[in-house]
Amino acid sequence: MMNSKIIRTILVLLVLGLLMGISFSIGLAAGISLPSTVSLPSFPLLSNNSPVGTPSATQQAIDREALFSPFWQAWDLVHENYVDQPVDDQLLMQGAIRGMLEALGDPYTGYLTVDEYQQANAPLRGEYDGIGAWVDTSGKYLTIISPMEGSPAEKAGLKAGDQVIAVDGEDVTSLDPQLVLRRVLGPAGTTVRLTILREGEENPFEVSIVRQKITLETVSAKMLDNNIAYIKITQFGERTDRDLRTKLRELLKNNPRGIVLDLRNNPGGFLNSAINITSQFIGDGIVMVEQYGNGEKVPYQARPGGLATNIPLVVLVNEGSASASEITAGAIQDRGRGLLVGTKTFGKGTVQTWRQLKDNAGAVKITIARWLTPNERQINGQGLTPDVVVELTEEDQKANRDPQLEKAIELLLNQQAPSRTSK
Repeated sequence: MMNSKIIRTILVLLVLGLLMGISFSIGLAAGISLPSTVSLPSFPLLSNNSPVGTPSATQQAIDREALFSPFWQAWDLVHENYVDQPVDDQLLMQGAIRGMLEALGDPYTGYLTVDEYQQANAPLRGEYDGIGAWVDTSGKYLTIISPMEGSPAEKAGLKAGDQVIAVDGEDVTSLDPQLVLRRVLGPAGTTVRLTILREGEENPFEVSIVRQKITLETVSAKMLDNNIAYIKITQFGERTDRDLRTKLRELLKNNPRGIVLDLRNNPGGFLNSAINITSQFIGDGIVMVEQYGNGEKVPYQARPGGLATNIPLVVLVNEGSASASEITAGAIQDRGRGLLVGTKTFGKGTVQTWRQLKDNAGAVKITIARWLTPNERQINGQGLTPDVVVELTEEDQKANRDPQLEKAIELLLNQQAPSRTSK
């Protein structure tokens, strides 16, 4: 019992000392906890009053030597008395950082080892080996946010809300979801067996999925009947805004009478990408407000040069639309630029910054602000309610029907702005 208490003491205290030596990389990201939801730094924006930066006067006044005296005592006691020697100092360090950040009680602040950091951010760079699903690691279990279109996860029938409770037959309910994610990822061509807990299903069930190299095309586009343009964005990655501009130029040659922007099951990504993409549809004015812990609010303006700022627009959203996709959808709704159709969004309205630790020791993701819509609506934990609520049932999917897309097309053809309603 005493050894257990000593180790817990170390895990809390060690991290405080280690974080004093963080070397900061600059940038902000609006990410969902995916790995998703994890996001990489995208562009610099730290105001003078930002809560991340120079330590406060109170922090500077702390007598660190006295503060960490119990830590060094505990450290020595573990190394001298713990039953299994030698102890792994690297694991103690990683566990300490992870434990400290968990103590903040914020599901989007956390620690990743070097491997976890690389694996988590690979999707935003364009490709990685895995099953092809956006996941949430902030809860008790690894949870599917949405399978990627055409991915092994989608073909296996995984759905938003599915919880992974075993991997390859081994119970993982007691493991940190980040560690479970590492077991799900793996080399292309190998098979992973996932035991899934799904709401509405009486018993868990198992699916076998062959991993593959997931190459992410984040923007797809086509012309629909009645000269309606359709654009689907699956995430907000490094190349997404560039690819969107390319697709828009192609579509605009057809002089479309309206655009359907599909953000369903889009878990988010880079904040910078979200602002750029929103600016393709909103010509000027505020598209988002960032609120820091000290109450300071920083507005983000639309960037000039948008290609589709006057064409009638309808945006499709659902419970898998999160973070950066909610920034875009919220701006379009608040500014009266277009209508939202579908179901209530995920509700991820905080901004994280990644800070890599020195000596290749991994990285920490820290929530530094909340973002608000242009009308300063709070999204975090609440989500966006569509202007027109349309459900997409399992029966619809089996019958290859898409009533949400059908409603969007109907609205564009009628060119009307209905009051908020349900269907």
